[in-house]
Amino acid sequence: MRNKWWAKLLRIVGIVFMSLTALFTLMGGAGTACVALNPTGFGGTFAGIAPFQWLWILFVLVGIAAGIMGVRAVVLLIKGMKHAYRDALIALLLGTVLNVVHLFASRALRGSSMPVDGVLYMNILTLVIFLLFRIPGVWQGVDYEKPAGGGQTGTYAAAIALAACGLLSLTIQFLMAPTHTIGGVNYADAWHATLTALGVALILAGLVTALHARRITVRRAALPEAAK
Repeated sequence: MRNKWWAKLLRIVGIVFMSLTALFTLMGGAGTACVALNPTGFGGTFAGIAPFQWLWILFVLVGIAAGIMGVRAVVLLIKGMKHAYRDALIALLLGTVLNVVHLFASRALRGSSMPVDGVLYMNILTLVIFLLFRIPGVWQGVDYEKPAGGGQTGTYAAAIALAACGLLSLTIQFLMAPTHTIGGVNYADAWHATLTALGVALILAGLVTALHARRITVRRAALPEAAK
């Protein structure tokens, strides 16, 4: 069953969603640092959180930690390692709980919670997808704690995930512009050069990984049946 096309597709879909969620969570945590360190700046938009600056610093630290945990989980999922699924759920649950608290705190103290909403919804969506994978009939094919059966499914998943994260890095400043533009300045574009370099590097890494997987697949196909 693990060699079924739908099982391979679901494994890839899960890894891509987990990758995007991990990066989104990591960016959210790092991006919150601007407000956490200077709550009275930005035209006073975030002045309401100043008495709770410590809480926003905590959001930064836990957000970055959740993102890193997510990245680690992605690597384990790709390799089909033991506890990969468990670690992915832990990262998603941490990201969900963190952003629920962040959302309500933001709404209570400054009257708005965007862009936390987007990070929260992404964590919830990916969490739901992974919980659905545990449906017995589905899990027999997807089971992330075992290497993908045959082919280069994990490698192709890594390639697609790298490219998807690269696109997110290149476009995040535009996607977040509506909620990060204050006084005509798009603060989501503060790390333009860094995110551009990261995005290009991730896309190139994805392309190289895909070509590598394709080369291995072609070589295996050319081998005599007894040598495979």
